[in-house]
Amino acid sequence: MVTNPSGKAQIEDLGNHSTETLAALRGLLARGASTIADPKRNGFYEIESDLVVYYIHVSPVTGKVLLLATWQNETVPAGEAS
Repeated sequence: MVTNPSGKAQIEDLGNHSTETLAALRGLLARGASTIADPKRNGFYEIESDLVVYYIHVSPVTGKVLLLATWQNETVPAGEAS
């Protein structure tokens, strides 16, 4: 699990995402959202919200979170997301 209880995770956006997307990711990290480790790459994770999946890398040296990509969370049936 990747967490940052202070809510001040240092996030670097590598994909020109909106400020709202970065704020949502920061909130998920602050709340200790569940992560799914990428089995093929150390330090890479998926973090799911109701609507969006965030693909990140956490630097083992600095602890900085690199936001690489986002996509629609398709595990929630349409019309059921809050």
